[in-house]
Amino acid sequence: MADNTVQDSRGHSEAPRFDSFRDFYPFYLKEHSNLTCRRLHFVGTALVIGLVATAITTQNWPLLYAVPLAGYGFAWVGHFFFEHNRPATFKNPFYSLWGDFVMFKDMLIGKIER
Repeated sequence: MADNTVQDSRGHSEAPRFDSFRDFYPFYLKEHSNLTCRRLHFVGTALVIGLVATAITTQNWPLLYAVPLAGYGFAWVGHFFFEHNRPATFKNPFYSLWGDFVMFKDMLIGKIER
């Protein structure tokens, strides 16, 4: 992966730019190198999946209000207290959401340490 960091007019680094999710995912994994942070992401993503599935099967739509709290709450605790970086959500929101689910899958199948 090439360094895609862009600098603003004052020479400060801005968020890296990526042409594809394939290019983004290695960056995403580096931003989630702390095991506790990854585990918190895993719990949050599992809760999101569970809440959405429960809301659909029971047609209890107000459960969907808890989805952002569950997903972001666990992830942000991981970033702010363990990883000590800003969540990738702020830099690349769509790829970051996709990355959460791919990392969840990779942790489930043992491709990434959990």
